[in-house]
Amino acid sequence: QVQLVESGGGSVQAGGSLRLSCAVSGVTNERWCLGWFRQAPGKEREGVARIYSDSGLPYYDASVKGRFNISQDNDKNTLYLQMNNLKPADTATYYCAAREFTTATLCSLQYDYKYWGQGTQVSVSS
Repeated sequence: QVQLVESGGGSVQAGGSLRLSCAVSGVTNERWCLGWFRQAPGKEREGVARIYSDSGLPYYDASVKGRFNISQDNDKNTLYLQMNNLKPADTATYYCAAREFTTATLCSLQYDYKYWGQGTQVSVSS
């Protein structure tokens, strides 16, 4: 019953900004893990950032720390990824994802997320 729909991707020059949005439905008031992943052609998917749905506690991969911000608007049931100072290396298809929190894995991006959006393309030129 959980559904995720991304939007907001596009093409920008290095140093520019984009804000990705993810419409979330079917998530309860329990603690859920909401994350952003990305995948470039020929490369494995990697975790970018995640947030605890109840507390808003964020985590960022080192490659985007200080440049990206993950946030949520619970009233609008929307997850955001604000991307600043974009680099060509950020070029990828970006996916939002969700899974239940567990005490064993917390919301680690290293463990499989169950629900996925369709992806939105981000292209950064130098």
